[in-house]
Amino acid sequence: MGRAFEYRKAAKLKRWGHMAKTFTRLGKQIAIAVKAGGPEPENNPTLRSVIATCKRENMPKDNIERAIKNAMGKDQSDYKSMTYEGYGPHGIAVFVDTLTDNTTRTVADVRSVFNKFGGNLGTMGSLAFLFDHKCMFTFKKKDGLDMEELILDLIDYDVEDEYEEDDEEGTITIYGNPKSYAAIQKHLEECGFEDVGGDFTYIPNDLKEVTPEQRETLDKMIERLEEFDDVQTVYTNMQPEEGEE
Repeated sequence: MGRAFEYRKAAKLKRWGHMAKTFTRLGKQIAIAVKAGGPEPENNPTLRSVIATCKRENMPKDNIERAIKNAMGKDQSDYKSMTYEGYGPHGIAVFVDTLTDNTTRTVADVRSVFNKFGGNLGTMGSLAFLFDHKCMFTFKKKDGLDMEELILDLIDYDVEDEYEEDDEEGTITIYGNPKSYAAIQKHLEECGFEDVGGDFTYIPNDLKEVTPEQRETLDKMIERLEEFDDVQTVYTNMQPEEGEE
């Protein structure tokens, strides 16, 4: 369970904190949720979950409502989730998670960055063995919460017994089987937890050490990928820098 635990918080912090167009990316998630389940959060669990994440990222209420309204428009783009994977410099695996309405454009953009940094974009699924696909839920901690009991209740959904607690935000983050996303969300909401924000993530099975110079190059590559609107998150198996854990 603990093989990559130190990676998770670093990845979660970088996920939105280092991306300049956070609201645009969240808006795409809202669009997909509305297209799939309608504009009413009370009747659309996925939309409820995305809105909770928006609130946690301080996305203004007006922006959220506008994104929902735009998603109902006839000319709204249809986004699809696509992942691209390959090796960056110094043998580091790079996994790029995207939401795009033009896969031709997106793959060309991603490939150009891999090429620029001397990397190699592989075929879909070629690096899947290096990462575990997980769903993750962040929710407000309740007074008197017994986490051992909660984890035990969720054991059938392959929820891990390790979790993250953010004392400053007053939240808990748990990880589980992505196939159990809906069931985990339902259980948490039925237990009365508030602002249940769900998402998906990729966690490396093994972390590779890099030198400061190598890290600088890899960070530049990641930042370049994150500049594209289509890119949601970039994952690597690079050991987090001390202080990110």
